[in-house]
Amino acid sequence: MENHHVNFFVISDSVGETARKVLNAVLSQFPDVETVIHQFPFVRKETELENIFIQAKEKEAVIIHTLVTNNLSSFTEAYCKENEIRCYDVLKDLVSGVSEITNQSPIKRAGASHQLDDEYFNRISAIEFAVKYDDGKDPKGLLEADLVLLGISRTSKTPLSMFLANKNIRVANLPILPEAQIPDELWEVNPKKIVGLTNDIETLVNFRKERMIAYGLSEETIYSNIDRVKKEIAFADELYEKLDCYIINVAKRSIEETTEIIIKNVLNK
Repeated sequence: MENHHVNFFVISDSVGETARKVLNAVLSQFPDVETVIHQFPFVRKETELENIFIQAKEKEAVIIHTLVTNNLSSFTEAYCKENEIRCYDVLKDLVSGVSEITNQSPIKRAGASHQLDDEYFNRISAIEFAVKYDDGKDPKGLLEADLVLLGISRTSKTPLSMFLANKNIRVANLPILPEAQIPDELWEVNPKKIVGLTNDIETLVNFRKERMIAYGLSEETIYSNIDRVKKEIAFADELYEKLDCYIINVAKRSIEETTEIIIKNVLNK
């Protein structure tokens, strides 16, 4: 009898990315099968596993796991065998094979491929923060950030935010426009945590023209108009002066160079 609906329980003592990718690769071969994938990451105790297995048995689910520590792996194998739950260890055969070939024992450390330590989690958290508070999406992020980047269009706010996030720095960025209201939250931020980004007029005009061309539009728009660019730069400069924040001209600097300046002159002071 064909089964067109299957529940999968993906269990890992790490993030579960490996098991999920393997499962997705397999399921791509069965396009007519309707699946529901339940993810259980960072499982580190037998009691947690037992609760998951009870749910799995109720749903007649298939267990897919990458549990590498001996006690969790063996517990899973024994429990699933006793309770007739379909269970597949994604890593077991390959780990055993490599161990036999190299005559070395695996380290049996959860999340070894991801270096799951505090630094890893902090970096993921910083990246999520940068995405959430990119481009002024929520002004509340300005108050929670380690660093606030301000700038008119084409001053590298977003790529800088992401690059800094990879260094575990939580960044919120805010676009500056003469017509846009400055959120009240900005004035509550310590100015020593704010960086105002600017650019040369000609460089900005060229960047914006290239952007219009990339969109299939005429390069001659109000967005790339030199008088408009001058107005935006003047508005930003005036705001930075009021805030008394650190200012960086990104015209001739790479993301890496700007990042080093920020770390040295803003974050380390």
